[in-house]
Amino acid sequence: MRVPKSSAASGVGAASVRGRALPRATWRRPGARRVRALRDRLRAVYGIPSMRPHGQPVDELILTVLSQSTNDRNRDVAYLRLRRRLPTWEQVRDAPLAEVEEAIRPGGISRVKSARIQAILRALPDPVSLDHLAARPVAEAQDELCALPGVGRKTAACVLLFSFGARDVPVDTHVSRVGTRLGLFRPGAPFPELHDELLAMTPRGQELELHVNLLRHGRRTCHAQRPACGDCALRRMCPSAGTGRPPGAGLPPAIAPAG
Repeated sequence: MRVPKSSAASGVGAASVRGRALPRATWRRPGARRVRALRDRLRAVYGIPSMRPHGQPVDELILTVLSQSTNDRNRDVAYLRLRRRLPTWEQVRDAPLAEVEEAIRPGGISRVKSARIQAILRALPDPVSLDHLAARPVAEAQDELCALPGVGRKTAACVLLFSFGARDVPVDTHVSRVGTRLGLFRPGAPFPELHDELLAMTPRGQELELHVNLLRHGRRTCHAQRPACGDCALRRMCPSAGTGRPPGAGLPPAIAPAG
C-alpha cells in the first residue's frame, strides 16, 4: 500500500471553537464563481494533485488514527513499524495492548492511539474488512464509519476519499483555518458544519484537489500563528489578509476537528 499524505492531525474528542460562532443569519456560503476562482489560484500555485484510490479502507482508517497530533514522517514510521511487527489487522486486534503501543510509539500519544486502534478493529467484522463501503451511498458509509469508536467526519472522509475516490472532503485543522480566513466557512462553526459546507461547494470530481491544495496552502503559507500574507498568492482574494482573522466577527478560526 502506498502511504497517502492525507492530513496532519486527526484530533481527539469533541470539536470545539473559541468564542462565539458568527450567527448563520449573518453569513452566506460563497458562490460557485468565487470557489472556482480560489480553486484556480490554488491550482496555479500547487498544480492539480493526483492520487488513485488505493482500495484499502482499513489501512487508511488506522493510518488516519496514527496521524493525530504528529507529522507525516512520524505517522508513517509508526504505521510501518506496526505492519512489520503485526502483519494482519487480526493480529493487531488480538495482540497485547502493550505490544501495539510499543510498535506505534514513534507516532506519539501511543497509549491513547493503541487503545483506539484495537477498539476500532474489534468493532469490525471478522475477518477485518471495510470493503463493503465501496458499494454504499456516501451518507450511509459516513454513518457507519462515524459509529466506530473515536471516528469522526474527518477520518471518515479520509477513508472514503482516499480508499474509494468517493465524494467526500476531509477538513483538518489546516483546511479549516485556510477556509475560514478565505470566507468559505462561517467563523466559529463546528466541524460537522465545515465538512458539510466544503462538500456542498466543491465542484464534483475535485474533492481531492481542493482538500490537498487547501492543506498545502495551510502548511506552506497560511500558518496558524504568523501567516505569510505578504507572500500569499491568494492575498487579493482573502478578506483576512494581513490580520490572520476570519472576516465578519473577528473570531479566531475553529480549532482542530474531532476524528
